[in-house]
Amino acid sequence: YIFYCFQPKCKISASRKLSLKILLLTRASEELEAEKAAREEEKVRYIGEKLPPLQLTALNMDELQEICQQMHSQIDAVDEERYDFEAKVFKNYRDIYELNLKVQDLGGKFKKPALRKVRVSADEMMKALFGSRTKESVDLRGNLKSVKKEDIKQEKMNMEVGDWRKNVEAMSDMKGRKKMFDA
Repeated sequence: YIFYCFQPKCKISASRKLSLKILLLTRASEELEAEKAAREEEKVRYIGEKLPPLQLTALNMDELQEICQQMHSQIDAVDEERYDFEAKVFKNYRDIYELNLKVQDLGGKFKKPALRKVRVSADEMMKALFGSRTKESVDLRGNLKSVKKEDIKQEKMNMEVGDWRKNVEAMSDMKGRKKMFDA
């Protein structure tokens, strides 16, 4: 027995849906703007905390050099921190990738798409392989060498190796040079 469950039709009119959508979009855009402003404030606060304003008036050369050395050491510390964070992020990405591979392996069989047999003529195959460069039709079967069974048997018989001394005259066209060969 099959029971069908019908949901009642939506009782909100199209104009009401549109007005609700507009209200949601305006609210989302306001929240996005507020989030951007909060991020900018956080950035300014962080920079103010890490880099206090410099007072360079009425400083002699030694004090300026000392300030420069302090700034240089702060830059080195920040670079080391940045490098550490980048290394951690890279390691986490690599771990995530390896875990995804493990999940796929544990998931079982991968579904292979069902492939269909497609008949393609030689001309269509050449066109697909070489594009529009082929202008003439190619007869692939015409270029094949025809082989008969008798030829195969005859080649096997010729391949049998006998005593080489018996076949020297038959195999070589030495024309009287056999005496030199024997000597």
